[in-house]
Amino acid sequence: MVLSKIDKGKEVTLRNIMGGRGIRSRLYSMGLIPGVKFTVLNENSSGPVMISLKDSRLAIGRGMAQKIVVD
Repeated sequence: MVLSKIDKGKEVTLRNIMGGRGIRSRLYSMGLIPGVKFTVLNENSSGPVMISLKDSRLAIGRGMAQKIVVD
């Protein structure tokens, strides 16, 4: 399932990033690498998806969130 479809409060594991080298590089630099676990903080149907990763909160754009495969 893609990140943009996950409900608020769910902990998920990043499995894959469906995109080119640029998007993967950007997400990797933010700590979003395959196998990492994080929690979804909101379920806003428009606008960014907020996540909690380790000691940080990150805003992931909706388009980018649709390319992040989690389970």
